[in-house]
Amino acid sequence: MALSLAIITYNEEENIVRLLDSLVDIADEIIIVDSFSTDKTKEICTQKYQQVQFFEKKFNGYGEQKNHALNLCSHEWVLFLDADEVPDENLKRSVQRIVSSASTEFNVYKARFNNHLGPHLIKHGGWGNVCRERLFKKEYAAYSHDKVHEFLITYEKVGLLDGRLNHYTYKSIHHHVSKINKYSDMMAEKMFERGKKINRFKIIVSPVFEFIKVFIFKLGFLDGFPGYYIAKTMSYYTFLKYIKLREKVRLLEIEKNTVK
Repeated sequence: MALSLAIITYNEEENIVRLLDSLVDIADEIIIVDSFSTDKTKEICTQKYQQVQFFEKKFNGYGEQKNHALNLCSHEWVLFLDADEVPDENLKRSVQRIVSSASTEFNVYKARFNNHLGPHLIKHGGWGNVCRERLFKKEYAAYSHDKVHEFLITYEKVGLLDGRLNHYTYKSIHHHVSKINKYSDMMAEKMFERGKKINRFKIIVSPVFEFIKVFIFKLGFLDGFPGYYIAKTMSYYTFLKYIKLREKVRLLEIEKNTVK
């Protein structure tokens, strides 16, 4: 059987080569759906790799973008990765063994993650022992339509791949903070569309609890200062998504009162 590698991208020139170089020898086709990158992502993907089919689509949310890429895959098995994820050799061999098998125990497989923050391998604070679905038969799965924090929808039992995915999360604090701002925007919009309300008490208390949960209950302190940084930024993300939701709700109320 053949394998489709699917990736969605936006300004991934610093990550995409590392990922494609690691899988170009086992992927029969590489489907990339790009959100009109302004860096050299398109140039790198289309000029260096023969298997790449490069598409551009306006980004309306992660779920929609991933489903679009999935629909473009022509093979039965799909390995769906983010541009900052790189499989180790054991995981590659596991994927090859499953895809080439005449019959498999599962139709959907998840992978263990090694989450890196800069040069640090993070083992606690909710970042260690992470597993997510990454390899599956196309007919048995699809992504939720959530704008952010999308997930794979499947009714199949899920197997576990050997090896690990190395996830290189953020290249700098500036990069991390910009992503926090982006994700909190999208999460606030998602909650607003679902009619969620927020009060001042939750805006004040939730970030504090998030820090305690990540740093203490999930043992983030065992990762030292990187663990503290993660707990602090998760707290900040929690504050931003709720304060942005409150702003949206208040603007809507002002608009309704103006109309009256």
